Amino acid sequence: MSVEAGAISDTPAGGLTRRVRLPNDRRTPAAARALVRSVLEDAGLDALLNEALLLTTELSTNAVVHANTELDIEVQADRTGLTVTVTDFAPGPVEQLAVGPRNESVDIGEVAERGRGLLLVDHFASRWGTVHEGTGKGVWFRLEGATAEPTPTLPAGHVPEAGTPSVGSLTSLLEIDPGRSGDDGLAEFATELMSRLARLTGAAGGVVRLDRGDGGGRQQLARYGRAPRDDAATIRVPLTVHRPYSGELELDASPTGYAQPLATIVAERLSLHLENDRLRRADLRRQTWLTFLAEASELLAQSLDVNLTMALIPQLVVPRLGQWCAVHTTDAWGRLQLAAATHADETAIPELHTTLAETGPDAILARLEEASRLGTQIMFGAPNEGFAVPLVARGTRLGTLAVGRNPRHKHDADEVAVVEDVARRAALAIDNARIHDERRTVARTLQASLLPPALPHVDGIGFAAEYVPTGSEVGGDFYDVVPAGDNHWLVVVGDVSGKGVQAATVTGLVRDVIRILVDDGKPMSEILCRVNRTLVQRGGGRYCTLAMAMVERQPDGLLSVCLHLAGHDRAVLVRSDGKTSFVGEGGTALGLLEAISSPDVEVRLQPGDSLIFYTDGVTERRRGRELFGTGRLREAAGPLAGYPADVIAARLRSTTINFSVEEPRDDIAILVLRNDA
Repeated sequence: MSVEAGAISDTPAGGLTRRVRLPNDRRTPAAARALVRSVLEDAGLDALLNEALLLTTELSTNAVVHANTELDIEVQADRTGLTVTVTDFAPGPVEQLAVGPRNESVDIGEVAERGRGLLLVDHFASRWGTVHEGTGKGVWFRLEGATAEPTPTLPAGHVPEAGTPSVGSLTSLLEIDPGRSGDDGLAEFATELMSRLARLTGAAGGVVRLDRGDGGGRQQLARYGRAPRDDAATIRVPLTVHRPYSGELELDASPTGYAQPLATIVAERLSLHLENDRLRRADLRRQTWLTFLAEASELLAQSLDVNLTMALIPQLVVPRLGQWCAVHTTDAWGRLQLAAATHADETAIPELHTTLAETGPDAILARLEEASRLGTQIMFGAPNEGFAVPLVARGTRLGTLAVGRNPRHKHDADEVAVVEDVARRAALAIDNARIHDERRTVARTLQASLLPPALPHVDGIGFAAEYVPTGSEVGGDFYDVVPAGDNHWLVVVGDVSGKGVQAATVTGLVRDVIRILVDDGKPMSEILCRVNRTLVQRGGGRYCTLAMAMVERQPDGLLSVCLHLAGHDRAVLVRSDGKTSFVGEGGTALGLLEAISSPDVEVRLQPGDSLIFYTDGVTERRRGRELFGTGRLREAAGPLAGYPADVIAARLRSTTINFSVEEPRDDIAILVLRNDA
C-alpha cells in the first residue's frame, strides 16, 4: 500500500489492528461503527469514542452514497491514539488530496468546496490523508488520545454557548434510529432529523419536500417549527435520489458557519432512506403488475370466443392503466375496424366512439393506422392524449390497442411496459380465439355433412332427432333414416370410437356403405357383415357401435320394427300409457372381429308408442362423479308418452344437458321413432 504524507506506516507494539470488507448497502455505516467501537473498547480508548464514530460514520456513508462499491475498513489502535482507514474501489479522484497536520487556524465553514466528509475530518482529526491500494482509494484519519481534549456528550440537539456543535450532538444527529418502515415511519424519521438539525443550527424551522413522481407533485414530507419565510436567508439542499423521486431540504437559517454542511449531512442521510423507500415501492409496484398480468392472462386464456375476448381487453385496461381504451382489428383489406372500446366515465363512451370514428390526417384513427402499419408504439396528443401499441401474434398484425392518459397522471415507463405486455397477451388470446373459432366452424361443417339435412316426413310415422356436438373436434356420433322400399325405412344410430378427422372419415365411410347397401336391397344381417368387413379392412383400428332397425308399416296401423344392436345400448320403448322398457339384445361391435353376432328382436309399436335410440353421450353425461345413466333416461322418457316425436327428442336433449353445468364431454345424439297413426 502506498500512503500519502502523514500516514501511519507501522503499528506500535501492543497495538490492535483489524480490517474487514463490507458490502455497499445501508447497513455498512452501522457495521463500521461497530468495528471501531470494539477496537476502542479493547484498547481502552473510550475518550475517543464520539469523534471516531462520527468520522467513521461520515466517511462510510459518503462511500455508500457516491462509490457504490465494497468498502475496506481498517482500524489501528495503540496506547496513544487511533487510526481509521476507509477505502472504496470506485474510479476517480478522492474528494480532497491535501494532507498533513491539522490546521487549527482554518474555520470549517470557510474551507473551499472539497467534500463535506473531509471538512469534518479536517476539523476533528489530529492528522489525516489519502491512500491508494491497487484499484482502491480512500481516506485515513488519526485521533490522538494524549492530546485530544475530552468532549462531554451532551443531550441530543443541545447547542453549546459558543455556537459550535459538540461531537456528542453530531453523533446523535447521525445515529437517529429510522424506526419502522412505510410512509408514517419515513415521515417520523425525517421530522426527527429536521428537529435536531434546527436545534443544532439555531434555525427557526425547516421543511422537507418530496415528489415521488406519481402525479401528486411535490408534497411536504416533514416540517419543524415555522415554514421558511420567502424573504428569509434560507439554505436549500437537493435530495440525492433517483428518478422518479426528487426533492429538497430547506432550512430557515443564515448560510454561514456549520448550517450548510450539517444540512447537507442530514439531506444525504435522508436520501439514503428515501432511496430505500423508492426501491421498496418499486418492488411492490412490480409485484402488483406481475399479479395483474397473471390475472389478465388467466382471464384472456379462459375465453375462446373472439368477440368476448376483444370486449374483455378494454375492461382489463380501464381504469388501472388509462382513462379509456380501444381495440381495433384489421379486416381482409388491412383497414382498422373498431372492435371494442370503453371509458372510465360511462357517459363519455358515445363521445369516445365518435372521436374514434373520425377520419383525417390529425384523427386518432390515422395515428392508429400508422401504429399498425409500422408495428411500433405511437403517441397522440390532446384532447384524447394517449398512445397506441400494435397487436401482433405469431408474426401477424391483428390491429392496435389504444390507451388514453388519465388527466391527473402521466404514464411512467413501468405502466407503458405493462400496456405493451398486455397487448402481446391480448393479441395472442385473440389469435387463439380466432384459430379455435375456425376449427369449430370446420368441425361443425364436417359434422353437418355426416348427418342427414332433414328426416323424411311420413304420414302416420314420426321421425325426430337431436344432436349436440362438443368443442371444436368433430365427433363420431351419427344418425340416419333411409327409405328401403314401399312402407319400409331403415333407422340407424351409430357411434364411431374416437374424435377428430379420422373418426369423421370412418363415420362417413360407415354411413355411405349403409346407404349403398340399402339401395341395393340387402338385408340387415348382410349390411352389418359388410360394414364390419369394411371397418376391419379400412377402419384404421377404429370400431363402431350401431343400433339398426328396419321399420315396416302394417295395414292395420301398427309399426313392425326389426331391431339389431351391434354393441350399442338398448333402445327405450315408451308405450302410449307411459310404461317404459328396454328392448334389444346385445351383439358384437363392428370393426373388432372378422365374424360378428347380432341377434334381431321384433318390436311392434301400437299407435302412440315410441322407440328412443341414443348414443353413450346421453348416458355418460357427468355431474362430478355421477353419471346420467340409463335409469334416468327411462324415467325422463315415461312422462313424455303422448307427445310428438320432435317434442320427445327436444325434452330428452334438454334433460340431458341440464343434468350438469359442465360442458358435454361427448357428442349427444337422440333419435325418436313414434307411431302417429
